[in-house]
Amino acid sequence: MSRFRRTPASGAPRVVVVGMGFGGLATVRALSAAGLRVTLVDRDVYSTFQPLLYQVATGGLTPSDVAYPLRGFAHKYGARFHRGELRHVDAQARTITLADGEELPYDYLILATGVAAAYYGVTGADKHSFALYTRRDAVALRDQIMAGLEQLSAAERGRDSAITVVGGGATGVETAGTLAELRNIALATAFPDIDRSRVHIRLVEQAPALLAGYVPSLREYAHQQLLDRGIEVRLNTAIKEITADHVVLADGETMHSDLTVWAAGVRGPDAARDWGVPLGRGGRVEVGPDLRVSGQDRIFAIGDIALTGADPLPQLAQPALQMGRFAAEQVVRLVAGRPTTRFVYHDKGILATIGRRSAVVELPYHVRIRGTLAWFAWLGLHIVTLLGNRNRISALINLAYRYLSWGRGGSVLMDSDPPENWPPRRRGAD
Repeated sequence: MSRFRRTPASGAPRVVVVGMGFGGLATVRALSAAGLRVTLVDRDVYSTFQPLLYQVATGGLTPSDVAYPLRGFAHKYGARFHRGELRHVDAQARTITLADGEELPYDYLILATGVAAAYYGVTGADKHSFALYTRRDAVALRDQIMAGLEQLSAAERGRDSAITVVGGGATGVETAGTLAELRNIALATAFPDIDRSRVHIRLVEQAPALLAGYVPSLREYAHQQLLDRGIEVRLNTAIKEITADHVVLADGETMHSDLTVWAAGVRGPDAARDWGVPLGRGGRVEVGPDLRVSGQDRIFAIGDIALTGADPLPQLAQPALQMGRFAAEQVVRLVAGRPTTRFVYHDKGILATIGRRSAVVELPYHVRIRGTLAWFAWLGLHIVTLLGNRNRISALINLAYRYLSWGRGGSVLMDSDPPENWPPRRRGAD
């Protein structure tokens, strides 16, 4: 129990926080000492640590390693948890309606729902590729990867397999790099019947460079590290269509792809169109300088779902955390009859890993780190920022197992038996 927690009075203002990602969690923590009646709303009973989803998808972590129960979190911070998915906001009546029709009243509302995969009009991408934004996405992708390797293990020697990762941002680079390690290191023990030369991994990016937002030297380092791991990197390459077993490029070239991973960007969820709030570019909620939704005085939007003017913030954990704490502070100010202030983002740096002993870190004041030291920094930060001691210990053990035992009998983690319809059917298949 937090020593800063205050028990809210029965008539205290009601604050509803929708979405329990980084921003929502930070908001609830910051509100715990304010004596307000806080309700958490999320469609899941757990919060997902998204930066490590690709580790789940490639068998390095179990799904429970990146999930933290929300009911216990709510109790710890003096809040109430309500499971549900937002369908509509009635700003005049100060109520929200959930997917099951239930209405919840609020005095202040904070939208922190996160976003969904953006397919940018690419035909078949939503049906024939696998996104990597939720825990369910990671489990589905993991099952598909393992099913494909099982099939390849039993196939004739002449058959090869190709995996395509679309998107050269941090998620795409990290996923491609870990898939290469799965092939280069773990395959010999987990699937000894498969010659690793039969597994082809490619990364496709429309921009002229990987890791947009990083300085050129770190981009070039990441690019070379992927090439050194045997990954085919295609830059300046636009995709026109994705089918069950091919990727069709804008120039007409067709590439065989048994599995396509979509890591090319995000947008607001389709359900946001029914919320009754103003949406801007990418289906995200438009907010003002104090993070209040445009035209509203009691509704805030934070994290990835918030569109902050002409120069949007990066859709990363650090902006969401800072926005969550800021929104909580503004609610407290409004309750006290004080005016809101302007949100200012403090850049604390960005980092991404390519694989074992290889990462890039860019910090303020022109600090640039790459290689082993950057990799240890990446590992330490992600372990520390996981919610819950059990998650931290389990993730540390499993990642140590992955990076220390691969090549010496180590295999991949599967936390359950394959389903009866194993292998899983590709989405969109008849």
